[in-house]
Amino acid sequence: MTDCPAFEHLLIIPRLRVQNANALSSPLTHGFPSMTAFLGLMWALERKTSAAGLDLQFNAIGVVVHRHQEQITADGFINTLRLTRNPINRDGSTAAIVEEGRIHLEISLVLAVQSEALNTDPGTGDELARQVRDLLLQMRIAGGSVIPSTATPGRQRPYLLPLTGDESARHELFNRAKLRLLPGFVLVDRQDLLEQRHQALQATTSEATKLDAWLSLSRINWNYSPDAEDGANKGNWTHDRESLGWIVPIPVGYGALGEVLEPGSVSNARDGHTAFRFVESLYGIGQWISPHRLQSPQQLLWYADSQPEQGLYRCRNDYRPTALYDLD
Repeated sequence: MTDCPAFEHLLIIPRLRVQNANALSSPLTHGFPSMTAFLGLMWALERKTSAAGLDLQFNAIGVVVHRHQEQITADGFINTLRLTRNPINRDGSTAAIVEEGRIHLEISLVLAVQSEALNTDPGTGDELARQVRDLLLQMRIAGGSVIPSTATPGRQRPYLLPLTGDESARHELFNRAKLRLLPGFVLVDRQDLLEQRHQALQATTSEATKLDAWLSLSRINWNYSPDAEDGANKGNWTHDRESLGWIVPIPVGYGALGEVLEPGSVSNARDGHTAFRFVESLYGIGQWISPHRLQSPQQLLWYADSQPEQGLYRCRNDYRPTALYDLD
């Protein structure tokens, strides 16, 4: 397990509206873009800021979701994606439908920043934040288009949060910042729940695997308990989500299917100058929580953890559940 890379500032870009972002986060999950899409956005944004002459290094990214509207048609227990036939073929005929899930979002982005320029001249922070926001407005986020926000101008203003003081001062600054991100939800990693469910399944079924645990957490499991006095005619139905919160299956990166191949050795690859490797999605468990429950910026942020020798290219998050109140 690695830790979140070091950073000295948080760049917060609030209330971005994204139209038609990719809602199919993997072959098995949908409902919100994969965190790999936001890490890719972070790296693309860093290249743009570098080309613009800005001294900024982005080490991690967090996403706060304020509104979401997945483009689906609900019919009882079955939801259907709203698909379009586009573009048309060269001869003008209608193209075949390609499964393309879309979602409209209102989000705030939180970027972990390292910058010598900001340490030297902290007064440039507001101008740098505005420049980064202007570059971001020219990009796509998870395949979606950024459109003008309907929020008040003050709520849209990007800002830099310096975290260079002592621990108490940093904690106070982060507490103020996270309250400005309400109302909303952030996605955090709950690998601990997957481990707990796996151990619970193995207690009754020794051959239970991590896949069994993931599938068990990905659904609501109901259990019927008959009433001891009235027999099987009466009883209670209970499920295992009452104390778990808003738990969702998520992709957490990619696992290699083979060795790294030489640049240009694979036909039709997107980049003929970069080494190529076939991969498949890796899956984990996430949880949506309110920002006010976060205890540190590291619990919000996602970062890359690449281990090519093991064939793992993962997104990591350092969230650890903590008790808000001592009831003893």
